[in-house]
Amino acid sequence: MSANDFEERVVTVPLRDAKAAPSNKQADKAMSLVRAHLAKHFKVDESEVRLDPSVNEAIWDQGRNNPPSKLRVRAARFVEDGEPTVEAEIAD
Repeated sequence: MSANDFEERVVTVPLRDAKAAPSNKQADKAMSLVRAHLAKHFKVDESEVRLDPSVNEAIWDQGRNNPPSKLRVRAARFVEDGEPTVEAEIAD
């Protein structure tokens, strides 16, 4: 694995657009926004983004109707089986 195959960054994901969703679906929308934001910034398909359970817990911590307005995640992009993949977890 060469140095170009691995990239790690801390990214702040804005989740304010989740507030536009119906109140009973705001956490669901926030999860979709995290996946879409990471896919866009790391130039991979949304299906290639893996979210750690800590991301899920952080979004759902305040309930389905009240996700956080932004979230800091540590994301790493690497090549696995010839496909670029992104894994994300909560940044400390």
